[in-house]
Amino acid sequence: MMKYARIFQGTAFTSKSPKEVAVLKDHLFCINENGIIERVVGPEEADYQPLVEAYQGGGNFHRLAEGQYILPGFVDLHVHAPQWAQSGTALDIPLYDWLNTYTFPIESKFSDLDFAQKVYQDVVSTLLANGTTTALYFATVHKQASYLLAQICAESGQRGLVGKVVMDNPEQTPDYYRDADTPTALADTEEFILAVKELSKTTKHGVYPVVTPRFIPSCTDETLKGLGELAAKHDTYIQSHCSESDWAHEYVQERFGKNDAFALHDFGLLRDKSVMAHCNFLNEQDAALFAETGTAIAHCPISNAYFANSVIPIARFLEKRVEIGLGSDISGGFSPSLFDNVRQAVMSSRMLEDGVNPDLPAEDRGVPNSRITVNEAFYLATAGGGDSLSLPIGRLEKNHAWDVQIIDTALSTAKLPLYDDHEDLLDVFQKMMYLVRPENIREVWVQGEKVHAR
Repeated sequence: MMKYARIFQGTAFTSKSPKEVAVLKDHLFCINENGIIERVVGPEEADYQPLVEAYQGGGNFHRLAEGQYILPGFVDLHVHAPQWAQSGTALDIPLYDWLNTYTFPIESKFSDLDFAQKVYQDVVSTLLANGTTTALYFATVHKQASYLLAQICAESGQRGLVGKVVMDNPEQTPDYYRDADTPTALADTEEFILAVKELSKTTKHGVYPVVTPRFIPSCTDETLKGLGELAAKHDTYIQSHCSESDWAHEYVQERFGKNDAFALHDFGLLRDKSVMAHCNFLNEQDAALFAETGTAIAHCPISNAYFANSVIPIARFLEKRVEIGLGSDISGGFSPSLFDNVRQAVMSSRMLEDGVNPDLPAEDRGVPNSRITVNEAFYLATAGGGDSLSLPIGRLEKNHAWDVQIIDTALSTAKLPLYDDHEDLLDVFQKMMYLVRPENIREVWVQGEKVHAR
């Protein structure tokens, strides 16, 4: 019998497709030394009981307790790590004012590595405690502090994709917080890329450098072009904001005479490893370009409610086979929990379909066929995020990383309303999606290693 590093026994839920959740009742998950799922064995299979008998009682056999379930770890496609220091503040003002009054002053403080250490250590541990096993991070313009964030991800066991933010346009960025000039911005970015690639060699779970123009308004044309060339040269991920709000969308149209998607594409910034946040104002041609280039959308439903001036038509983009995952957008989104963003994604889609203006007749009030289900929102938080990053994560399947969160529904201080021993397991899944709190997340594993426990 093959020797496994670990075996987990319990009931799990994973996305079978964007609309369908698979229930893996009382399955065995056999994990190899590299933290990869080697086999998933159902109780009806011939070697199920022999495996249990061979491994139970050993330190590498993990049987879930009554009321516990396994979910894939969440993949957060959009986090501004330094903004954790301002989460929950100033969400009642327009995006442009919010950036200049609160965000840029906070981010400028990350030239102080002691301050950066304190905030970054906290945000990484907080996201892990909320079940986020992979995070795509914006850092700041500071090369050293950005590298520090990658180091903390490596040391904490979180799969981190980290970008040194680039913003060199003096017309749209403050004197006290921007790259010194275009050559410096590009040189610092390349040095950051090479340093993080070296760091990644020391980890099992991986850390990755990300080319990160903050958004088009903050960057000069020369810098955008140079960043596209760097991403191609080093085959890195790319992240930015795209058509987020009325202001940002209209700014790009005035500057280039086209939408963000085509402007970014002209600079070589839309490719298979690109993830663009928000994208609320994509039109049909923009969405087709995303699908053609393999560019993914980071859907940030809580943040969009505050700053995006619209509800993104996620159902329409899913139909067009655009890759989509979920993002918290700390701190435009106040919550570090993708459970909260799953819930808001469903609610926002219902509001888009039904409409929000009671003065309009029902037939004119909303956008038909816009709702998504909790199954689809769960897909975005897990498998959709993994597909968006082209990584084998977000699914409980063979050859995928053992990135999981173990949920305890019977916890005395946060008990879920489960009273029927024979309750349909898909109903149990839905209750978890809507009711789980951080204290229900008892353990978090990344690449076969325990990184958080309560």
